[in-house]
Amino acid sequence: MSTPDEQLRPFRSVLYIPASRQRAIEKAASLAADAIIFDLEDAVSADEKLNARATLSDELSTRDFGDRARIVRVNGLETEWGRDDIAAFAGARIDALLIPKVNGPADLDAVAGLAANVPLWAMMETPAAMLNAASIAAHPRLGGLVMGTNDLAKELGSRFRADRLAMQPALGLCLLAARAHGRIAIDGVYNAFKDEAGLRAECEQGRDMGFDGKTLIHPAQLEIANEVFAPSPDEVELARRQIDAFEAARAAGQGVAVVDGRIVENLHVATARRTLARATAIAERTV
Repeated sequence: MSTPDEQLRPFRSVLYIPASRQRAIEKAASLAADAIIFDLEDAVSADEKLNARATLSDELSTRDFGDRARIVRVNGLETEWGRDDIAAFAGARIDALLIPKVNGPADLDAVAGLAANVPLWAMMETPAAMLNAASIAAHPRLGGLVMGTNDLAKELGSRFRADRLAMQPALGLCLLAARAHGRIAIDGVYNAFKDEAGLRAECEQGRDMGFDGKTLIHPAQLEIANEVFAPSPDEVELARRQIDAFEAARAAGQGVAVVDGRIVENLHVATARRTLARATAIAERTV
């Protein structure tokens, strides 16, 4: 299970970078992303897999990525590259290995035996993964769940809708599983990277559901994701007033307070303290 510090670490923006593109990797070290997924899987063609692995290995060993979380998405064990990918990065300077198409905890077991010293994250992108979300999230080596909504839509045969109606059951199941076991939960990508209004709406939906952040496919999406998934100034100010009011009420021998016409109890104060802690963690980031 994630530690309290890990749970407060910002994951507002999680940017995919193809591991075959050295210049993109170099640029990622200066981007305002909370986390980078260096992708050896979908973003790399078969004839570039070996070169991408070598390039990424060199970059991770020599380049400073600051406070950004470094996550490597390896190829699956069923492929000819998966086992060597895991061996190459199991001891690297990374924060997690992201395993594609995890269908159940046995898929994580198989990787855990090959990578003893690095947390595992799971791509949740198949119907089987949705039905096994709770057991996947319960795996002792798991640190986070990443929604693979494009692959899931393909598997379901669902159509795109701005409200993501077809994705709601899957998003909810994975979020519930992540929260039950203290894992990070990252929403899926928004494909139309030039559509700022659509991206903002989908970020707001994911934030309101409870996701920690969103996976992104282009640096142009970073600013909106970072803004939406951070506590707003109004939220920070309200959190402070709730805490102050509750402490004043408790000092007066009362169990609840009232702020802006709404009851404030212990649970609201816990949420308020977490809001302030998240805001502080984001403010203290160095990029």
